[in-house]
Amino acid sequence: MDSLELLRLNLTSPMVLGFALGVFAALVKGDLKLPDAVHSAIGAYLLFAIGLKGGAELSKTTIDTILLPTTATLLVGTAIPILCYAVLRRLGKFGISDAAAIAAHYGSVSIVTFTAAGVYLDAQHTTYEGYMSALVAFLEVPGILVAILIARVASKGGASIRESLHEVLTGRSNLLLVGGVLIGLLAGAEGVKPVAPFFVDPFRGALTLFLIDMGLIAAGRLRDLKRVGGFLVGFAIVAPMINGALGAAIGTAAGLSLGGATIFATMVASASYIAAPVAVRIALPDANPAFYLTSSLAITFPFNLTVGIPLYHAFAKWIHS
Repeated sequence: MDSLELLRLNLTSPMVLGFALGVFAALVKGDLKLPDAVHSAIGAYLLFAIGLKGGAELSKTTIDTILLPTTATLLVGTAIPILCYAVLRRLGKFGISDAAAIAAHYGSVSIVTFTAAGVYLDAQHTTYEGYMSALVAFLEVPGILVAILIARVASKGGASIRESLHEVLTGRSNLLLVGGVLIGLLAGAEGVKPVAPFFVDPFRGALTLFLIDMGLIAAGRLRDLKRVGGFLVGFAIVAPMINGALGAAIGTAAGLSLGGATIFATMVASASYIAAPVAVRIALPDANPAFYLTSSLAITFPFNLTVGIPLYHAFAKWIHS
C-alpha cells in the first residue's frame, strides 16, 4: 500500500471525519456542542484507559526491554523544548515567556494524537510495542518543566520550580494517565481483563466523539491565526515534521519496531493542549494564550491528525528499510 493510499485511508477514518464534522459545524455556526461536563468526562476516560492499557502491557515487559526506549524518551523530552525555545527566540523574535510557553507545548505530548497513531497502525495491521502508552507518561512532564526552567533562568522570575512541578505532577491529566499505568501494572494483563469491556472495547467510539468536540474547539481558534503571525504558523507545521523525523530515527535506534518508531515519532511531533496550558498558565502568566493555544491546537493538531501520522510512518519505514 503506497503513501497516498495510506493518507486517503487516514483522511477517511471515522476519527478524522469526526474532527472535520466539528470544524464544519463551528464554521457554519451549527447547533453542535458537547456539554463541558461530557467533554471533561470523555477526556478523563481516554486518559485513564490509555494508562491502564499501557500499564497492563508494561507488566509483561522486562526492564531490559524498556530501559533504552525510556531513556530515549526522557532525552527527547528534554532536548525538544530547548531547541524550540532557541528557534522561537532567535528566529521568531518572541519574548522569553511566549517562547518558553510555546516550547513547553511542543516539548510535551498530545494524548489524542498519540492514540490516533495507534488506531492508524491498527488499520494497517502494523504491530507496535504495547508499552508505548507508558512512554507517553515519561514524555509529558519533562518538556513542560524544562521550558519553564528556561524561562525562570532567562527572566529570573515567575512561579517557583517546586510550584510548577507540583502543578504538573498533580494535574488531572497526569494523575489519570500515570494512575492508569500504575493500576494496569499492578493488576497485570489478567487483572485488567474484567474491566476491558468498558475501558478497551468502547475506546475508539469515545475517541471519535471527543474529536468532534475538538474540531469545534480548534475551529474557534482559527480567528487567532492573524494574531499569531506567519512565522508561528510555519513553525507549527515545520517543527512537527522535524521532530517527527528525529523521533523516527531515535525510536528506531532505541530498538523500537516499525510501528513503535511510528508512534514514537508521532509522540515527539505532537503538541500538548491539555497538560501544558494548565502548567503554563500558572508558571508563565505573562505568556499570550493566543500564541501557544492557536499553534498547538488549531494548526499542529489537525496537521498531525490528517497528514502528519502517515508522514511519520513513512519516515520510520524509510529508516527501517
